[in-house]
Amino acid sequence: MERERGGWQFWIDRGGTFTDIVAVTPEGRLSALKLLSAAPHLYADAATEGIRRFLGLPPGASIPAGQVRAVKIGTTVATNALLERKGAPTVLVMTAGLEDQLEIGTQARPDIFARRIVKPDMLYGRVISASERVRADGHVVTPLDEAALAADLAAARGEGYASVAIVFMHAYAFPDHELRAEALAREAGFTQISVSHAVAPLIKIVPRGDTTVADAYLSPILRAYTESVARAFTGELETRLVFMASSGGLKTRAHFFGRDAILSGPAGGVVGAVETARRAGFDRVIGFDMGGTSTDVSHAHGVYERTFETEVAGVRLCVPMLRIHTVAAGGGSILKYEAGRFQVGPESAGSDPGPLCYGRGGPLTVTDANVMLGKLDPAFLPRVFGQSGDAPIDAARVRQAFADLARTIGNGRSPEQVADGFIRIAVENMAKAVKKISVERGYDVSRYLLNGFGSAAGQHVCLMAETLGMSQVLIHPF
Repeated sequence: MERERGGWQFWIDRGGTFTDIVAVTPEGRLSALKLLSAAPHLYADAATEGIRRFLGLPPGASIPAGQVRAVKIGTTVATNALLERKGAPTVLVMTAGLEDQLEIGTQARPDIFARRIVKPDMLYGRVISASERVRADGHVVTPLDEAALAADLAAARGEGYASVAIVFMHAYAFPDHELRAEALAREAGFTQISVSHAVAPLIKIVPRGDTTVADAYLSPILRAYTESVARAFTGELETRLVFMASSGGLKTRAHFFGRDAILSGPAGGVVGAVETARRAGFDRVIGFDMGGTSTDVSHAHGVYERTFETEVAGVRLCVPMLRIHTVAAGGGSILKYEAGRFQVGPESAGSDPGPLCYGRGGPLTVTDANVMLGKLDPAFLPRVFGQSGDAPIDAARVRQAFADLARTIGNGRSPEQVADGFIRIAVENMAKAVKKISVERGYDVSRYLLNGFGSAAGQHVCLMAETLGMSQVLIHPF
């Protein structure tokens, strides 16, 4: 970590539930702060609010860019939007005859014995058929019908769509039709236009199309966040405000798009997990990053593992990124008892309203189960929120909710047994994720270190190690 003198430096992990800020003062001193990512009754954005607190500024005050040497942010904004399907409503413009190509996909069957195939929902809400066709040698078989496409785009814009993904056959090599379609979309008033030849110039139309749709679906959400951060500063900060990309590198706001941010926050976690394990004398490491909304797991043996084609939350992506597997399981994952079985997630309570124990009308979550079992002590938790005015943990309400749920289930289980059952389901879900990136690829995890980090990993890391047959766990002080 850089610790030269000359101005404040901030490293920020903006998660779905908590935001962590590590600061280095102009004198080189190291400090840290944890805030709720969403607390509209207290502040608009946790990252900039944390910076204000370090600089001694009042809430909402503009931050003088001249006092700041660097701001580096890893964020799960795009990750969580994808996991929870909360991206921007998106329309897909596809070459006529291939309208359902992305839904057909690659015909891969993850579970070949499943009798009922449940496919993930498509990210786009509408498909526009574009009358055009270019052969692989560049010969135009069917010129683009610009009038028809312009009318369809105008109709989609009138329905409220503001984000569009344009994917034409062979556009990776011959993008003229996509460029013209892009101009028509701009004339129609679309504010986010993703064209496949620029997003993912690949010969295969399915991964190229999937990546383009994901970019169109996530970029508006990401742009809204990055612009809100930039607006908090007065003065020029563009080159000093950078964001962690899924590849493990850093990008300025102008070059940071939805396709780059799928694993933005988790990528920083992989770097941290490998480095802390190395300093502790371990070169085989499983990273277990359990936050409030999602859990990210990674494998490393001496070097970082990278991939150029991956699948996140049922969405295929072709962009350079660190190899990370993400599942919708975290401290904020909502607990349900439906159809005679326990369910954990994938929905999350987030940080607002948050878990039931926050006292803001939230549902029962994994965090509440840990409060019920005594793994989280209410006497210590309020200080985590970073402000004495925040609501204290309401353990009594949690105990009452689990007692009510135990009576509903009605099989003689105690409230503690019900909470423990939910925890074990969450652990099994996360253990499956670890097996996917290790055991299923031929690695013996019993020879690895389990490096637990994130706001919720410490509560589950020993159960995870027990489930996976691992004997070594690392919990780093930072």
